[in-house]
Amino acid sequence: METLLWQVEQLPGLLAVSRSGQVRDWDPPTLDRALQWGRYFQHLHGRFRAQPRLRAALGQRLRRGQPGPPLGFGHLGRCPELLGLALLGNRALPPAACHRLLRSLLLPPSGQATPGPCSLGLLARRRAAVQLLPPPPSSAPARPEELEPPLRTEAQLLLSRLQEDEEGQGPEGVLEKLPGPRVYRVLAALLLLEQAGDNAGREGASWAEHREGAGPAAAVLSWLLGDPGRLSAFCRLLPGSLLVALSARYPQLGTSYLRLLTSWGNRLRFDPLRGQWVSSRCLSEDELSWEELRERFRCFMRGPAQLREAALASLKNLKTQDGDFEVCGLSVWTDLLLEIALTRNLLSSSPHLLCLCQL
Repeated sequence: METLLWQVEQLPGLLAVSRSGQVRDWDPPTLDRALQWGRYFQHLHGRFRAQPRLRAALGQRLRRGQPGPPLGFGHLGRCPELLGLALLGNRALPPAACHRLLRSLLLPPSGQATPGPCSLGLLARRRAAVQLLPPPPSSAPARPEELEPPLRTEAQLLLSRLQEDEEGQGPEGVLEKLPGPRVYRVLAALLLLEQAGDNAGREGASWAEHREGAGPAAAVLSWLLGDPGRLSAFCRLLPGSLLVALSARYPQLGTSYLRLLTSWGNRLRFDPLRGQWVSSRCLSEDELSWEELRERFRCFMRGPAQLREAALASLKNLKTQDGDFEVCGLSVWTDLLLEIALTRNLLSSSPHLLCLCQL
């Protein structure tokens, strides 16, 4: 019975994950497992709805320690629909998993009841909305010629404005008036445009070498790095591949970005029940999920050699500061190094990590 109650207690977490950015790592088999859990909870509802004592126990376990509107026993019966609607409205769900989801909801497996007209109508509207939403870009632009024309134009206009205003109110005065989160994409585009062709012949330079800058690019960097809130928003809203491209051109930005990743990683805690690193229940603007943190370090591994070496050195140093553990779940930095080793086939250089993978 205790196992059953523990399983039911996972439902709020499953629904929360289905609405979060963590689903961006889901493939079709992972989606199938989530939907199987939804059908299992629905089965429990049908099995125990005629038993008042068990209904009360399950409902009490669902409500225990959950923020927001509490779930009740009746939600078990609607779990497949609740899970499906949450996933359909989540833009982070990859296309392959989204297609599998649509097929499973609109063409249920043999032996299962087909959703009623109201459910089908709602699903059809959700499906249309998902199809109309623009897909996320496959990769961030790393070169000026890869920038979207509107973004490139905005960056060129801002660059001209900064150049013309250098003897007026100052670059900081211009930047302070820029609106909304899109400004960070425009600033990133400006930094790419400013450095076009400036790195020729610099392949042999050390990544740690700080370049003396001048002009609008230096003003933008000074404005970003001079305020922790701005830097956090800039790095939080831009994709990791773009930040690595900028870090290769502006070492001071790369150094600050690595420090910020360290701060975000230190906020994660290991959940032994789920067997994974988790953030707080509601991600704040100063937090990253484990999946996002892992992907951002993987972007470093796909970058220039100097960036890979800097990121690896930072991770190894953080792992040592955490106690130099070789066991998963004790240090987020150990687990990140393990993920990187698996991805890059570097296990032969670390026999301890190789043993962990064979467990």
